[in-house]
Amino acid sequence: MSENPLAPQRLRFPTDASELVDRIWPASATRTDDGTLVVGGVTATDLVAQFGTPLYVVDERDVQSRAVRVRDAFAEAFGRIGTRAHVYYAGKAFLTTQVVAWMAEAGLRVDVCTGGELAVALAGGIDPARLGFHGNDKSDAEIARAVEVGVGTIVLDSHEEVQRVARAAADAGVVQRVRIRINSGVHASTHDYLATAREDQKFGIPLTEAVTAAEAVRAEPSLAFVGLHSHIGSQIFDESGFREAARRLVDVHATLVASGPVPELNLGGGWGIDYTEADAAFAPEDVAEALATIVAEACAERDVPVPEIAVEPGRYIVGPAGITLYSVGTIKPVTLELEPPVSDGTEQVLATEDHALAADAPTAHAATRTYVSVDGGMSDNARPALYGADYTARLARTSEAPAVLTRVVGKHCESGDVVVQDEYLPGDVQRGDLLAVAATGAYCWALSSNYNHVGRPPVVAVADGTARILVRGESIDDLLARDTGVVPVPLDGSGH
Repeated sequence: MSENPLAPQRLRFPTDASELVDRIWPASATRTDDGTLVVGGVTATDLVAQFGTPLYVVDERDVQSRAVRVRDAFAEAFGRIGTRAHVYYAGKAFLTTQVVAWMAEAGLRVDVCTGGELAVALAGGIDPARLGFHGNDKSDAEIARAVEVGVGTIVLDSHEEVQRVARAAADAGVVQRVRIRINSGVHASTHDYLATAREDQKFGIPLTEAVTAAEAVRAEPSLAFVGLHSHIGSQIFDESGFREAARRLVDVHATLVASGPVPELNLGGGWGIDYTEADAAFAPEDVAEALATIVAEACAERDVPVPEIAVEPGRYIVGPAGITLYSVGTIKPVTLELEPPVSDGTEQVLATEDHALAADAPTAHAATRTYVSVDGGMSDNARPALYGADYTARLARTSEAPAVLTRVVGKHCESGDVVVQDEYLPGDVQRGDLLAVAATGAYCWALSSNYNHVGRPPVVAVADGTARILVRGESIDDLLARDTGVVPVPLDGSGH
């Protein structure tokens, strides 16, 4: 077999369609002697026998070790320039009470951005003083609750929030620590929906208005100005955006230092992870060293002390530690007639979905893509539909069958219900197989829905050969329980 002309150029034709690439899969992912996928010391078949499919699986030890690695990387890098670094876990990526406890045990703080996330964080037992509260449209009730419980910092996302948070703090008789979120105008190299510092969007206060906003905060006796905050986006692989945002923030930071204390500078998060072999994620040590260098240089140029630094990773900590298990259903090969190759003088190109056919590829004008349906889809992973996100998939068993180009799709009534857009799987994939999708620890459960009245799957943590439920899955009874028009049916089924 050879590469399929329908495959994107980024997708390597595998020598082994069962290979688990370390940087994509959880740290504990391996296979038994008979080829069965294992995570956290538990086989995929045992997990599915106990919990069913679809099933989110999280490598607990991997999450914890990644949190510690980020903490240590930033502590060391910023310690070398004479300051401290505080790591906040961005709870929006994936938040449960147990995840909160893991972060607290690792010495991390936690960011939340709604009243619901705040409630989960508090239920997880973390000290409220180690929480940050984000959000572009915080309700008065959310602000009052954050102030009441003693949230460490509230991030102001607009000018009007200055007065609203000040009133809540005054009513509670406390002085509330606040940061100002700045829209730095840095255009991160990522999907438009993941870029959060471009001028024409909802987050933050423009850089040109930062001084005015800080002056307004300092004028409120019930507020304590902690510093500036910036977040340029998510799933970013180009470090130049982080560097430029840091430079711009230090410029404003230096201006504000001249008129009062600015103890901290929050540089946000957003560095990417490896979803496919084509990705090239940063190591946290490299990110920390790059940011420490630019902050130190910028502060020296402006002759201001280096402030304490905060960062907010989420995806990096939980993304690679999670997988989703599905049961394979319908298999549907679809053969497409291709237009004749057109020469541009250097290579032959097929005018189909922007995929290129190398000059030495087969000259056939038809190609087959195999659609592999699974028992979940966009209700448990909305990212491909939202962002065109790519993923890696493997069968939970090994196979020596030649690889075929597949598209893993869900069971929902949408053509865009795609789980993995392009992947080579063994050609003997069949109904009843278990299929694992890698790097689903971040934003999959968080964005899940009940589309088509499909219950959200359970989330299971695995470690040291045992599995335990973090979040219970939803049953049909759960879905019907919220429908006020449901007429109770007697247990005897008589209808009377």
